[in-house]
Amino acid sequence: MLGTIVNGIAIILGSCVGLFFRKGIAENYKTIILNGIGLSVILVGMKSALSSNDLLVVILSIAAGSLIGEFARIEKKLEQLGQFLEARVAAKSSDSSSFARGFVTASLVFCVGSMAIVGSLESGLTENHQTLFAKSVLDGITSIIFASAMGLGVMFSSIAVIIYQGCITISAFFLKNFLVTTTIDQMTSVGGLLIMALGMNMLGITRISVGNMLPAIFLPLIYYTEVS
Repeated sequence: MLGTIVNGIAIILGSCVGLFFRKGIAENYKTIILNGIGLSVILVGMKSALSSNDLLVVILSIAAGSLIGEFARIEKKLEQLGQFLEARVAAKSSDSSSFARGFVTASLVFCVGSMAIVGSLESGLTENHQTLFAKSVLDGITSIIFASAMGLGVMFSSIAVIIYQGCITISAFFLKNFLVTTTIDQMTSVGGLLIMALGMNMLGITRISVGNMLPAIFLPLIYYTEVS
């Protein structure tokens, strides 16, 4: 869990820096920064999406995972959690309405990536935290930009990161016999597609409910468990 805890702290610290500079950044600069991050997110997702050679498993995982997530209304619940946190901690100011948006967007960006999955698996299987340490640096920098543009909600995404990555780390110990390279590649590829969707959402190209697709990331694990 050490890597995950460090990751959460990095997001909190980065958000504090972003919030400190927020008032001094003009709206047009915030917009262009978010557009740049959106393009970068698409690139990261594209590279991860190409990890798999078995497109059928990826397609089936996306389809089935989307149905599961839509039924569970995962994204709606994330938004409600963001609104709950806003009601408890966010000041009622002119920009407080962005709290839930910042929380949901940052949570998905920080959780869906291949580094979150692979790093958490390494942490649980071998106690190697190097990938999560590297992710912590990247997330800390990204949270500065996110918090400067979207506000306090970004800081609270650290809660989602700690819970999400912590669960993967703990589960890895019990599922180590099924976590072969092929399975991880499929999970990474599915996650990459979701990251691309996030980037397109950030650019305003689409409005895909990426949160409802989160179960798709773990369906390759179930598939290869059944096959084996």
